[in-house]
Amino acid sequence: MRPFGGNTAGGLAVVCVAQFVVVLDVTIVATALPAIGADLDAPATQLSWVLTAYTVVLAGLLILGGRAADLAGARRMFVAGLALFVLASAACALAGTPAALIAARVAQGCGAALLSPAALAALHDLVPPPARERALGWWTAAAAGGGASGWVLGGTLTELAGWRWVFAVNVPIGLAALVPAGRLLVPGVRRAARRDLDVAGAALVTAAIGAGVLGLSRIAEGAGWVALALAALLLGGFLAQERRAARPLVPRGLLRRPGVLGGNLTAVALNGSSTAAMITVVLYVQEALRLSPARGALLFPAFNAAVIAGSLAGPRVTGRIGTRGALLAGFAAVAAGAAGLLALPADGLPLATLMAAFFAMGAGCGVGTVASTSAGTARVPGDARGVAAGLLNSAGQLGAAFGLAAAVPLVAAAGGMAGYRLGYAIAVLVAVAGAAAALTTRRRELLRPPLPAAPRSR
Repeated sequence: MRPFGGNTAGGLAVVCVAQFVVVLDVTIVATALPAIGADLDAPATQLSWVLTAYTVVLAGLLILGGRAADLAGARRMFVAGLALFVLASAACALAGTPAALIAARVAQGCGAALLSPAALAALHDLVPPPARERALGWWTAAAAGGGASGWVLGGTLTELAGWRWVFAVNVPIGLAALVPAGRLLVPGVRRAARRDLDVAGAALVTAAIGAGVLGLSRIAEGAGWVALALAALLLGGFLAQERRAARPLVPRGLLRRPGVLGGNLTAVALNGSSTAAMITVVLYVQEALRLSPARGALLFPAFNAAVIAGSLAGPRVTGRIGTRGALLAGFAAVAAGAAGLLALPADGLPLATLMAAFFAMGAGCGVGTVASTSAGTARVPGDARGVAAGLLNSAGQLGAAFGLAAAVPLVAAAGGMAGYRLGYAIAVLVAVAGAAAALTTRRRELLRPPLPAAPRSR
């Protein structure tokens, strides 16, 4: 297999570094929360927003970020998003109050929402179809590497240098990608004037996704159901606006493109099943096995390492058995790994069982994510690729929120080993549902260039 050319390899490295830091900031903050709370004297209710603010804003603005990349050009929005992300990271590191830190995290989420879909759109512009599956494997591996590094870096930086370096570390990493981005990424084409952006639709769908993610994350509380009801109303308003808009935020017919709906449904299921299983393992390790958060966290990079391995193998697997086959194989591995967790004992450290389950679920997620991304973007025309990437990323965020919302309250309600096994069973069921969704995708994608853009009425 031939390596990527010099400029292509450099550009691919730039977009992968950007995706690395976007995912890194989901996990790296978790282990630093106690130190942040002690230093800033933040109550637990306020402290949780240091995590939630980033995730909600990221999920809510991803579609807008993808559409902006389509209209203004992927490279232009990549540079803007990464610059905002770096500045917001510096503001997080310098925050002197909980409110200032949360506000900076909101800005970080805005930068990430511009950056992530623009990076994936730039990858499509940069890498031709014959090598794109391999590039998507590296892209997925970068995301998994960010998640893996977060668990370890968060604790290490907090202990050795203080919690502010959890955010400050993004600055040199981001600058290392920002400086060469203008030279290495394809310029792209600005496809429409600024007035063509459906601002009303963007506001409604952003609010709907944000309220939905917030509601799912607070499903055990009364406010969670209120947020979900509000999300449904806002979604209805968004659909009405899209029918009226001359140039809607989500191009008409996008979800009818081959693979797009299946790609998004499988992204939801992959993240939902793995998140439900992993959050239940976290509870099991800390509550049943009585391991400290720092010691317990050392187990979980094994899962992310397996995701990286599966991501790098994903293009080859997809090439041999097709997109649908890779999705089905990925979900089978996730379901098998989650089912294996049902055998965990009430005491002792069942390291072999945990590692086997982590390997199966991680490898399945890696292979499945490459195939899901291929299905969701391969046959999308160039002027809608950014918004397709935004949809996929939003689907992943919603899947993770669903996994948390479905598992945590039920595990707590059942209690003990029965609760943990219920969490693992939920993961198995979601993986089976994902396999059913995979049947809606085509057998193969990425074997020829995307279809040309359909003409749109003015």
